[in-house]
This record gives sequence, structure tokens and C-alpha cells, in this order.
Amino acid sequence: MKASNSLWLLFVEGDEKAFSALFKYYYSMLHNYGSKICGNDILTEDCIQNLFVYLFENKERLSHIKNPNTYLFVSLRNSIFKQLKKRKAEERLAPETEQVISFEFSPEDFLIQKESFLSTTTILNKMLNNLPTREREVIYLKYYSGLSVSEISEVIEISSQSVSNTLLKAMKKLREGALKGVLLSALA
Repeated sequence: MKASNSLWLLFVEGDEKAFSALFKYYYSMLHNYGSKICGNDILTEDCIQNLFVYLFENKERLSHIKNPNTYLFVSLRNSIFKQLKKRKAEERLAPETEQVISFEFSPEDFLIQKESFLSTTTILNKMLNNLPTREREVIYLKYYSGLSVSEISEVIEISSQSVSNTLLKAMKKLREGALKGVLLSALA
């Protein structure tokens, strides 16, 4: 059993230290994911805070949750989309100006200790940002948030097979891009 599952069980039984530990354990993962979805740290922080307030106030009704990882990521994603939709309605944006998930990777996501890897990091950053939005999101959830294929499936509400296919497509594109980059640098 994962440590987060043990903390979850203690939390739903009323252990306030477990609640605090859950918050500390998940905060940075949820914040990074939420910021990738909406590009707004304040909105992300508000949604995370609201999520944990909801958890605290409703812990007795959450004992049925078997996978807190998936539950928290899905809840945050839904909360952010709900807030974005509410803001759009308030701002009365035209349909063609609707915001699509701006799932961008930044160089900070790829900090590598040695400078010799800087050019590789820059190339990888460009390749990731050239992937379609869904592929970037699946890559982020798999490799940066450590979610399984089935957890990703629940978070973004597509089948596990679609997640696997999306991962395969993205990795194929990244491999092809890396190969092109190696060939181009060899020719330079």
C-alpha cells in the first residue's frame, strides 16, 4: 500500500496530522499540474485550497475513495475547469476566444545539474511544446506526476487504451524529433 493511501485512511478516520501530511505530500504535485492546465498560479492555489477545505469538511463521506491520487487530480482538474468556465461566462468571451488548455513545459521543468545537458534540455523542451495538448498533458501526468495509465484515464476522462495510444504517439514523435536533432547537429 502506498504511503499516500495509508495517510488517506488515517485522514478519513479523523487524524488531523494525517490531513496536514496529505496536504504537504500532494501540494506541489497538484500545484504543478494545476498551473500547467490553466497557467494561473492564483487560480490553482485557490482551487487546491478549496479542495482541501472540502476534504476536511467531508472526510467522513470519503472513506470509499480507494485511490486518493486519482481522486485529488480529478477533483483539482474539475475544479479548475469549473472556475475557468465561470470566469469565461462572467467575462462573456466570444466562443472563438475560448481558452484551450495551455499545457506548456518550461525550462524549469527540466533543470539538469550539468551545463552540458542544456542544449539537450532546450531541444526536449521545444519538442514537448510542439506536441498536441493532450499528448503533453498525458506525458506530464505519466512522467512528472507519476500517475499510472489507469489513473491518467480517470483524470482526463478517456479510456486506458487511449492513454496508452497517446503515450505511444508522443514518445514516437519525441524519438523521431531526437533523431532529427542528432542528425542535424552531426551535419552542422
